[in-house]
Amino acid sequence: MQNDHQTPERKHTISVMVENRPGVLARISGLFARRGFNINSLAVSATERDDISRMTIVSTGNDAHLMQVIKQLNKLIDVIQIFDHTEEDLIEREIALVKLRATLENRSEIMQLAQVFHAEVASISPSDETMIVEITGEEEKIEAFLETLSKFEILELVRTGRIALVRGAKIT
Repeated sequence: MQNDHQTPERKHTISVMVENRPGVLARISGLFARRGFNINSLAVSATERDDISRMTIVSTGNDAHLMQVIKQLNKLIDVIQIFDHTEEDLIEREIALVKLRATLENRSEIMQLAQVFHAEVASISPSDETMIVEITGEEEKIEAFLETLSKFEILELVRTGRIALVRGAKIT
């Protein structure tokens, strides 16, 4: 039988429902840091209730260490409920904004690639030869789009953290 501490590291997605108050984000991210877990992605947003926020956290580690973090999170006064979505059927999305050098020569090619990936051209500035493209989707789609754009001059890139909901009627 394999020891839980020897299980392989993998990405874990958890949702933490918290009181919508100042300082909560710092306490939760600090707990991850103290336990030696890196946060790969973090998105904090309002929920259907004004007094509750949802934190969607993606972190890499083994299952036993994640369970320890979840136990510690449950002890924090601002934490209402925690959902480990690692094994669940999720709808996951990220958003990326990419600012590119868009010359007259390459502008139409960038626009065609955006269309193929179902991305939107958010801004074109002919005077300074830039274009901002917005893409929404799963991490793999965004990574593939960025790899395709790598032949162009990427001036700036910003991405949100992952957001996720479980499919079906289950409330998480």
